[in-house]
Amino acid sequence: MRSTVFSLSVMFVAGCVASCLVGCQDDSEKLQRILAKRQVAVQEHSQQDHLGETVALLDQYVELNEQRARQQIAYHINQWMREHAGSSSSPADPASEMPAIAQSLAGFLSPEQLADAVQRPEFTADDVPLLRDANLYRHVVAWIDTPLRDDPIFADWLQGLRAKASESDGATTQDESADTDSLALTVKDIDQLQTAMRLFDWTVRNIALEPDQLAVPAQLPVPAMPPRMPFEGPGFRQTDYQTLWRGRGDWLQRCGVFTQLCLQAGIPTAVLATQSDETGERTPWSVGALIGEHIFLFEPRLGLPIPGPDQTGVATLAEARKDPTLMRRLNVAGYFDYPLSRTDISQNVALLNLRPETLSSRMRTLESGMTGEHRMRFWVDAEDWAKRFDAIPGIAGVRIWEVPTLAELYAHGLEAVADRDPGFAFWYRSRFAVLEPSGTQDSDLVRGRWRHLTGQFVDDESDGTEGARTHYLNQRAPEYEIDDLRINVQLQTQYGLRRELGMDPAEYDARLQQMQTFIRLGKRTATYWLALLQYDDGRYDTAHNWFTKRVLDDEQQSYWADAAVYNAARASEQEGNIAEAITALKTDQNVSDFGNRLRARLLDRLEPGETDSTDDSPSE
Repeated sequence: MRSTVFSLSVMFVAGCVASCLVGCQDDSEKLQRILAKRQVAVQEHSQQDHLGETVALLDQYVELNEQRARQQIAYHINQWMREHAGSSSSPADPASEMPAIAQSLAGFLSPEQLADAVQRPEFTADDVPLLRDANLYRHVVAWIDTPLRDDPIFADWLQGLRAKASESDGATTQDESADTDSLALTVKDIDQLQTAMRLFDWTVRNIALEPDQLAVPAQLPVPAMPPRMPFEGPGFRQTDYQTLWRGRGDWLQRCGVFTQLCLQAGIPTAVLATQSDETGERTPWSVGALIGEHIFLFEPRLGLPIPGPDQTGVATLAEARKDPTLMRRLNVAGYFDYPLSRTDISQNVALLNLRPETLSSRMRTLESGMTGEHRMRFWVDAEDWAKRFDAIPGIAGVRIWEVPTLAELYAHGLEAVADRDPGFAFWYRSRFAVLEPSGTQDSDLVRGRWRHLTGQFVDDESDGTEGARTHYLNQRAPEYEIDDLRINVQLQTQYGLRRELGMDPAEYDARLQQMQTFIRLGKRTATYWLALLQYDDGRYDTAHNWFTKRVLDDEQQSYWADAAVYNAARASEQEGNIAEAITALKTDQNVSDFGNRLRARLLDRLEPGETDSTDDSPSE
């Protein structure tokens, strides 16, 4: 209706202008300018509609049919692009050239695939996952980046940095300029650093750590894999989006989520890797956030920023290259020796977590149209990032990280195998079936997860939308109901189960048992995510109770147990129960045990004299 009224108004004005042009020749030039402005207004209104439709579809993505949503989004963007190109007020698009850094992916994509991704002028359905990801990440950043998400271990250090910056009014003294290792940060730099620390801490708490190599069922036929891609190997076995959505992944996938969040926050990051002089093989070991003229180090495997001098604050690459004790203090005596030393990390390759489409001019053009609350980042000036990272001592080259591209290739390969092999298809698709959106009758778990990640925790009565908390609670079916599923026909109907004519009773019972397994998986996942939501909402006491009494209930054990132990300890920290948190972190026995013990050591410094951490003292 508003669009119709707007169009009629424009037509009326245009008619008046035309009449005046006939009778008032002296004012014709002025009236032509008015008409031109009105035409621009119509065009801008149409453009805004297309971008508005695009954002609306992205915001509802998991509730839509994915194939149709991709087509509609690509259509609206291409319509906007055509109108954008015809607007005289629009800046000229840059030449669609292949950035030199894109050749980093030449060994993984054919020249034709690389050219299509980077130089194609129009959007296709294949571009939409990148837009979906960017939209979700910017929603996550919007509600994470608040003081509620600050890590108490680093609070005093950040406060000291701010006091120093305030004293110098953000300016660097002549003496500090001469010392390249000095932490001379402006207030803006400190704001960025604090944002990066919040995003990293959220990533560690919300992405449950898995081993580098996942176990494979003995009876599963392992398909032939391309070179350098072991089946269920590290990093590439799921995409960054899947890692965020599923809430679990290995440490390389934590790298992916953290760097994607930083991208939406406007913070350049790179996965830092050592490189063998003999073979040229690169071995990632941390994430570096480029802030000011410093690279701050974050270690996703340990779940901690690398502590700075005297185990205070966050270390920079310059500090780690200069002070040998920084890397040695990552050792946990009697438990763990960190595999890298100061000399090992003296030279690094910076790996940018960017998909090739992110380098294209079409993404740059689209990003320029996203303004206000819809602003999000689709495009990166990778050449500029490369120059900035390469200018930092200790960086011996910058490349595009191959893992995101490998993840896409890996997924396509497994889908092809699943299409040919029903047994493999069941294993491949059933693992996360309860977590995957279908676009038709999505479960409360799917809707709750989307609301959680987009920051919609509670019900919105104005538009009748249920929040994440309500959806998670609805997903938690009572145990007696799950048990009754095999004998209660009414319940079977509610869950969409029906015994077909001629179906063997044993086969139908097997289906019912399989459904019970899925329901329990959904219930236990909802329980864990509900506990996380309580933490995210600042309800630390409630979160601790959910982690310890519900997720870690002996009768409700699930694959979230390790992460629940860690997050229960973090809730204890926030409640001020430091000794309790230290005890929990030290008794944890799982894939993140070493990082947990390092955190316990840092917490011990907050409570001197109250706990005994001599067994975890660093090797010097």
